[in-house]
Amino acid sequence: MCGIVAYVGGRDSVPVLLEGLARLEYRGYDSAGIAVLGRGGDLRVRKVKGRVADLAADLPARLKGSPGIGHTRWATHGEPSDENAHPHSCGPIAIVHNGIIENADELRAKLAAAGAQFASETDSELVAHLIAAGPDGDLEEAVRLALKQVVGTYGLAIIDTRSPDRIVVARNGSPVLLGIGDKEMFAASDVAALVRYCRQVVHLDDGEIATIRADGFRTSTLDARRTTKQAAVIETDATSYDADGHAHFMHKEIHEQPQVVERVLRGRLDDRFATAHLGGLNMDPREARAIRRVKILGCGSAYYSGLLGAQLIEELARVPADAEPASEFRYRSPVIEEGTLYIAVSQSGETYDTLAAVQEVKRKGGRAIGVINTVGSTIARECEGGVYLHAGPEVSVTSTKTFTATATVFALLALHLARIRDLSPADGQRIVTGLRQLPGQIAEILAMEEEIAAAAKDFAEYPGMFFIGRVRGWPVAREGAQKLKEVSYLHAEAYPASELKHGPLALVGPALPTVAVLPEDELLEKNLGTLGEIRARQGRVLVIGHSGVAGRVTDDVLVVPRNEPELDPILLSVPLQLLAYHAAVALGNDVDKPRNLAKSVTVE
Repeated sequence: MCGIVAYVGGRDSVPVLLEGLARLEYRGYDSAGIAVLGRGGDLRVRKVKGRVADLAADLPARLKGSPGIGHTRWATHGEPSDENAHPHSCGPIAIVHNGIIENADELRAKLAAAGAQFASETDSELVAHLIAAGPDGDLEEAVRLALKQVVGTYGLAIIDTRSPDRIVVARNGSPVLLGIGDKEMFAASDVAALVRYCRQVVHLDDGEIATIRADGFRTSTLDARRTTKQAAVIETDATSYDADGHAHFMHKEIHEQPQVVERVLRGRLDDRFATAHLGGLNMDPREARAIRRVKILGCGSAYYSGLLGAQLIEELARVPADAEPASEFRYRSPVIEEGTLYIAVSQSGETYDTLAAVQEVKRKGGRAIGVINTVGSTIARECEGGVYLHAGPEVSVTSTKTFTATATVFALLALHLARIRDLSPADGQRIVTGLRQLPGQIAEILAMEEEIAAAAKDFAEYPGMFFIGRVRGWPVAREGAQKLKEVSYLHAEAYPASELKHGPLALVGPALPTVAVLPEDELLEKNLGTLGEIRARQGRVLVIGHSGVAGRVTDDVLVVPRNEPELDPILLSVPLQLLAYHAAVALGNDVDKPRNLAKSVTVE
């Protein structure tokens, strides 16, 4: 992985490829490269360890041609280097590849025995050799024969000097989409690379191959059966991927949250029946009432939003609910229970572990719906229904606005299920009113940025932090620790406040501060007791809580507006985003591109 761009048409491909790769920088990468067929029909490859800007600076002014393919790499096989960067070539063939070839060792031994010599440590280069060994003059068939030998995941784009009018692309477990232009065609792993050039896209499914030429495309399976595809309209435009004067995309996206939550709620609240309308669930009231358990599946921040969502569903709808990392789910041979609703959460809709979990649920006869931000994505198409976030593109690797949007969607889903079951109209209206207050209250928290930034700068001087919370505050603490470690690189660990004395308290002392999530709820007294245990060991505390809490503690406090108790966790999460952001800025880190991380994880 990480990013693919391809172009075939009448214009010079190099500027298109560089622009597309620059649009994919937010996904995280360590090297970049392009390959084009020059005007003389020769294959020209340039690649570097480093940024797209480094690649652009390395290109000769006379490098022009079409078709062309480009790639940003996030290392899986082989360290970041010029040699391991993509594209990889073999004779007349050049390829770019996202994914992992699981039988790479077997293929490498077979190819080496046949005399192949390799220029890199990557598994991807093997695919170029396999294709080059295929029949001359039929690139699509050569790709098909090569991929029948491959075990693993791939998103591929291939050019061949012997077929200068086309590009072949293929997909299995790693996203590839086609962009339809005016007498030109594009391909990419992410719509962000295409928004400046076209308005219609076609999403490939797993096991599909497409041949694209300037005048159109055709798709087929690995067994050469033709497939029919329907084009979709791109909902976003290029301006969605601009920072709009903010120093970082993460900062911009944190500040977009009042508008994002307004969009999430728009048209979904029903005052007459004190409920929420979620038509995309494709589930009538009888089916909804038959749900006996809810299992939420996600990775990283999507998992933590699922923990928050499970708490909301249990508390409001009184349906047993829990969240589990999608990356672990299918490997424990899960029991798929009748009456259980499985919910897949993913910003990109392409997270491989989550997709695999959905496929495991479906294979065993379960019902899966999605909470997804990206329309037309693979997980969205794999699920039987669901809810789109409509949060807009999230460019920073660190999730902020989609976490808040996802938590808000779970509040809507919990309200919807609760009102079908036993939640009273009065309590339903209480939640509806609270949801409507969220955008304004988030804006109030963002207005505290200067105060939060000062606290972040102060606490960034420590080597790490504990985060604690109890019941409603526990998912917030986990997400807060995730944010801090992602962008500041400080060690951050979250524990339930009730568990501190069962082991972690041994680490508490003057050198390790604690961030305590303390809503003013029925557990406040117990939480205040936990703070006493920390203070007794000279531990410093930063409290994230309500005004009533501030008057009862002597610690540093960031006061958050109070909503309904069930909805407070959504608001308590926001200052922790700003805390992480400003800690990272104080430490001089590359906020939007945290080291070792990628935006959309499409490999295991």
